[in-house]
Amino acid sequence: MARAGGFLVVSAVSAVVIMVLANHAQGLGVNWGTMASHPLHPSIVVKLLKDNGIKKVKLFDADDWTVSSLAGSGIEVMVAIPNDQLNKFANSYNHAKDWVKENVTKHLRDNGGVDIRYVGVGNEPFLASYNGSFIKPTFPALKNVQKALNEAGVGDKIKATIPLNADVYESSSNTPSDGNFRNDIRDLMLQIVRFLNDNKSPFTVNIYPFLSLYENANFPQEFAFFDGSKTINDKNNTRYDNVFDANHDTLVWSLKKAGVPDLKILVGEVGWPTDGNKNANVGLAKKFYDGLLKKLAKNKGTPLRPGHMETYLFSLFDEDIKSVAPGHFERHWGIFRYDGLPKFSMDFTGQGQDKMLVAAKGVQYLEKKWCVLDSDVKNMSAVGPEVNYACSLSDCTSLGPGTSCGELGDRETASYAFNMYFQMNDQSVEACGFSGMGKIVTQNASRGNCLFPIQIESGAERLGLGSAVMVAAGALLSLLVLM
Repeated sequence: MARAGGFLVVSAVSAVVIMVLANHAQGLGVNWGTMASHPLHPSIVVKLLKDNGIKKVKLFDADDWTVSSLAGSGIEVMVAIPNDQLNKFANSYNHAKDWVKENVTKHLRDNGGVDIRYVGVGNEPFLASYNGSFIKPTFPALKNVQKALNEAGVGDKIKATIPLNADVYESSSNTPSDGNFRNDIRDLMLQIVRFLNDNKSPFTVNIYPFLSLYENANFPQEFAFFDGSKTINDKNNTRYDNVFDANHDTLVWSLKKAGVPDLKILVGEVGWPTDGNKNANVGLAKKFYDGLLKKLAKNKGTPLRPGHMETYLFSLFDEDIKSVAPGHFERHWGIFRYDGLPKFSMDFTGQGQDKMLVAAKGVQYLEKKWCVLDSDVKNMSAVGPEVNYACSLSDCTSLGPGTSCGELGDRETASYAFNMYFQMNDQSVEACGFSGMGKIVTQNASRGNCLFPIQIESGAERLGLGSAVMVAAGALLSLLVLM
């Protein structure tokens, strides 16, 4: 009898664990960005998402090719409207109505349907660095999109929201209880959060503990993680042992003061980059995700919002043509490399059962060849301009102090730059010229932990978009702030 009783107890515990894991899996999402010179084919990405049990995905536009690939997948989707389109939506309800028809309702019925749950109106449109460019159109655009969703008969299931950076609120004392919306947009934010509340739409916020560390040399590093080694106390003896919770609850206080204390919060982006800065590396990224995923698995929430948190990791892949205005780390947020290979072991269940994620399948690489500085070149002063040219039109963000390739010598640095330009231009012979200083080799040019990558066959090629066009677009975007 004792054995039987013990078995029943264990079985009951096991059932609870299974339910917890299932609930957690349903709540975890990822951001799928496509600012890459050689993006993976969407069908490969969808297979990768399913292979890794990822149930939700957040997009940054409503590209038909990408959205259609999610039909019948069972993956919940947030489609989005980029900032540069907000004026159109603000000025014309008919435009919003047509957009919803072409980018939302059409996909609900095709090939088993795309499970669209949200429409993101803009992307961090109130960033201070935008100098107010999107303050006027964002709220009217939000209202028109939600109205169009309602009129299409899907507004009860699909909600419009605005993915916002955490800089829309602040605390004068650096404690959550002093939190309030930023003074210059406070009146507007009050209107927005009340509208979201009335329409049962979530407040979507992007929280980045890494940026707290990056932007403040005096920020205590341990507070960026979840090991509890640094704490702060707030009102009513509320204790915080990590900046993520403190930041989140600063928003909770801001919502309370706005009169919408129960408005749902959706964490639209949270993650840690793996290169491009001394604090952006695989070791710290793994430490951050280990703590975050364990926290999410426990459904512990934050001191002011205990319970389940709908969360989207940022991001799925590295993106080599993103703007580097915020920092070189911007191109290295992926939990997967550019080619769909996982960077480190993770456990989405948060149970400490680390394993490498399932890699992308069916990826086609270009030939095994690299472009390097010819060993016959002796005049290094002539190499500098060629390196600058290569880096201006490719991705050299893994070079520099504290990065994965930061300890290369001058000749190896030049080779790295030459190869990145060569690969991003599809290994064209002309792309390894560099005034006669480049040389194509078939021996792997990687050095230690510094990867000299071979580029992949791009999914964009199947749309007729050459990689040279993609790289040129990336170079242009790199001139724009925070795109």
